[in-house]
Order: sequence, then structure tokens, then C-alpha cells
Amino acid sequence: MSEYEMEKFEASIREKIYSIRGFQVMLDRDLAELYGVETRRVNEQVKRNKGRFPVSFCFMLTIDEFENLMSQFAISSWGGYRKTPYAFTEHGVVMLSSVLRSDRAV
Repeated sequence: MSEYEMEKFEASIREKIYSIRGFQVMLDRDLAELYGVETRRVNEQVKRNKGRFPVSFCFMLTIDEFENLMSQFAISSWGGYRKTPYAFTEHGVVMLSSVLRSDRAV
């Protein structure tokens, strides 16, 4: 990967980091895209490995938090969420990569 491509990649990740509850977090949807899996696979692994994801690693957004986050964007591209998304802290992102089995996550 060239230096330009790396800078572009890093900038795209920084755009997906949000500050919620005093944590810098990434949402399940964005991590699924990053790791090359479906969002439901991310959520399945969190449920199957609950002991590995304490609240300091991963938490589900409240409806108010999610609506507030969506309101920060001029055009919503969130699609059809049926429930509020999980938010992963830095430690949660690392833990998630250890329980997913995609090539990118590894």
C-alpha cells in the first residue's frame, strides 16, 4: 500500500470514530465493513463471547444516543437498523478481531 493509500485509509477510519459516553468508539456496522463481514456476524460473535466484551469494551447505544448520532449527519445513510447498534471501544475493536474469522480481522 502506498503512503497516499495508507493516509486515505486512516482518514476513512478516523471518520468512523465517535465520542460516546466519554469513549472513542466505532459502531458495529463500520467494523463489519472494515473486517469484511456482515454486521449480524459481528453481533453474533459479541453474543457468543459475552465474557470477552465487558461494558468498557462494547455497549449498545440507547435510542437517544443513536438518534443524536444520526442527527449529526445531513443525509442519513444508516439504513434499516431494527435495534440500536453496538459501540466498540479500542479494546473492544481488538477483542472483536480475535473472535472473528475473516482474513481481514486476522
